[in-house]
Amino acid sequence: MKKIYLIRDAKAENFSEGVSDFERSLRKKGYKELKTIGSYLRLRGISPDFILSSCALRAQQTATTLAESLSFDGEKLFLEELYYPPYDDIISIIMAQESSCESMFVIAHAPYITELANQLSKDTISKIPAAGVVSLEFEIDEWSELEYTKASLEFFIYPKQFKYYMPRKIRNELAL
Repeated sequence: MKKIYLIRDAKAENFSEGVSDFERSLRKKGYKELKTIGSYLRLRGISPDFILSSCALRAQQTATTLAESLSFDGEKLFLEELYYPPYDDIISIIMAQESSCESMFVIAHAPYITELANQLSKDTISKIPAAGVVSLEFEIDEWSELEYTKASLEFFIYPKQFKYYMPRKIRNELAL
């Protein structure tokens, strides 16, 4: 059994003169939303074996913030190939991972992260919002088998789900 957590980068600063899309950093709201998402993941006991991320600044900040939230000190790989890539490129990168890796975070951008979720899953998601997480579970032993199977959707969360109701355990974690 293998798991992929597809994560869209968190809310970034608006476009501004002199700053490329690649260099945009996270807003305060993006960090706040990641803290909530990180608390949820931690309470579910989720921590990846490996993190693959776009090397765009906002994706790196998303990866680093989630890693800190989960006390993850494993390998993080920041790849230019995950910055607005074709579907086949992402799949090739995932399929090249070691079989000892049971679960990974893949952090990328819209709309590609949603397209990837829909290609890999039996379910359809209209849009993964900023800082959204889609957990996919594959009945495979090797990542190289990925292209021959469709995943089961384990969960799909995003920050606005917690706007009006936040479980007490997450609220308590955020208060610490």
